[in-house]
Amino acid sequence: MILLRKLLFPFAILYGLVTSLRNYLYDKGILKSYSFDIPVIAVGNLSVGGTGKTPQIEYLIRLLSPKYKVATLSRGYKRKSEGFILADSTSNAELLGDEPFQYYQKFPQIQVAVDADRRNGITQLLNQKDRPEVILLDDAYQHRKVKAGFYILLTSYGDLFCDDWMLPTGNLRESRSGAKRANMIIVTKCPPTISQLAQEKIEKQLGLNVPIFFSCIDYDDKAYNTTSSLEVSAVKSQAKVLVAGIAKPKPFFEYLQSDNDDIMVFSDHHDFSESEILNIKNKANDKIVITTEKDFVRLKTEILKEQLYYLPIKSKFVNNSETFDQIILNYVGTCSGNC
Repeated sequence: MILLRKLLFPFAILYGLVTSLRNYLYDKGILKSYSFDIPVIAVGNLSVGGTGKTPQIEYLIRLLSPKYKVATLSRGYKRKSEGFILADSTSNAELLGDEPFQYYQKFPQIQVAVDADRRNGITQLLNQKDRPEVILLDDAYQHRKVKAGFYILLTSYGDLFCDDWMLPTGNLRESRSGAKRANMIIVTKCPPTISQLAQEKIEKQLGLNVPIFFSCIDYDDKAYNTTSSLEVSAVKSQAKVLVAGIAKPKPFFEYLQSDNDDIMVFSDHHDFSESEILNIKNKANDKIVITTEKDFVRLKTEILKEQLYYLPIKSKFVNNSETFDQIILNYVGTCSGNC
């Protein structure tokens, strides 16, 4: 695979030229970007998947929803529907996509919408009777048709965008210079004990004059299903089946795995068939099955009802969380539109 990616380097150059031209046309106003009269925060990355956008969106929801009417807008990746949809009691993961449905289930106080056309999605949200006061755009860093008021760029510790290459040789969706659009950068999935010296080294590598924060994955103390919960300390010590269909499942497996566990890996956003779910059940036999929160919404069936649990995660800042919160609250509180 590595050799093939190197052989495809000429295509990476071509892809980089195409995306750079597109960005140039937007930067010069030749292609039009649209802004709106409320605060819009875009959370995204330069690379393909696995930087922790979902936990970061959830962090922002927890921060902002006690003070403002919040809406999230996603494209609804791999959903079996089209156009604008505002989540309601009839919604499911197939209709919305797994991540938006997760937002809807966890945060009933907010509006959750999906639309591949973010401009249309925002317009539809603002036409609702219960108009939101702030909109969070999920995975919209490259969606230049909408000009957000505040851009949060995520990059993974150990896989920084400044060390990466364009697709298909690397994982970048656009040139590293796209990072200049960011109002702040969050280095995600850091070791909780990352030193100040290591943080300063990464800041120097990134080479951008914007606030840079460092976050880590914070796991819940319990795993849950629809009716009960289990202490994670007990889960770790017993034989189980671990199932994940996310971009980078290694930390999830390492956190829970014991010697007698079975591990089943699927592609990111995998749409589990009934036969695959039956295979998971047969593999588990009488053991519990632990999966990610994102996968749980697609695996939650009668077949696995009694033995399927999920482990929630949160984004936790290594330090300076108060500074991050204040920057976001200041933007939302003082910006009457997309400043």
